[in-house]
Amino acid sequence: MKKAKRTLKWQRDPEGMRIRILEAAKKEFAAHGLAGGRVDRIAAEAGANKRMLYYHVGNKEDLYLAVLEAAYEKIRVEERSLDLEHLAPSEAIARLIDFTWNYFIRNPEFLALLNTENVAKARNLKRSTKVKSMHSPFVEMIGTVVDRGVESGEFRVAMDPVQLYISIAGLCFFYLSNSATLSFVFGRDLLKKEAKTERLEHVIALVLAALTGRSPVTFMQAPELPAPHLV
Repeated sequence: MKKAKRTLKWQRDPEGMRIRILEAAKKEFAAHGLAGGRVDRIAAEAGANKRMLYYHVGNKEDLYLAVLEAAYEKIRVEERSLDLEHLAPSEAIARLIDFTWNYFIRNPEFLALLNTENVAKARNLKRSTKVKSMHSPFVEMIGTVVDRGVESGEFRVAMDPVQLYISIAGLCFFYLSNSATLSFVFGRDLLKKEAKTERLEHVIALVLAALTGRSPVTFMQAPELPAPHLV
């Protein structure tokens, strides 16, 4: 009887159980990768059992893909809420960089999942029917900002929005994902608050200089731009 009641409980809240499973799986796969991740640990963390897990998300590979898709969906949803279309072009790009930097800091599991999937040559992500479509509206939004900047004379270069976003993400991602080795090699703590603030200001200045043709010094803590902030 008790078993039946427990079964009814998780069946009454399937979405809640799925969310808990995905959250537990995200932590597990971020820490151990697909090969090292254990379904037993995921189920225990989610307060589930293997039967529930397989019922809600399928096998281990399906669960891993669901985690990847959810991770991409989360960042895309937050990016679309930035309201870049209603900001001046330089301010919009600065906000995008600020968001990307702080999102990566707030979500280290996302960086870990990306590293794992790149080692796998995107083998699992290639099975997704969702991820590519998530990027289209966001790329279009960046393209609109760039076009507005060129039309107004604020930007001198009509950069490919995909290349621009890859550059922004790369400038943020490489620093954070390699901070341990870079800190050792250069003899400074690159994760200190002051160092992270300096890096964010540098990335904003560098990208805006490339778009406008002006010196990066012009954009260092420029009053017309949003002040960089750290979470």
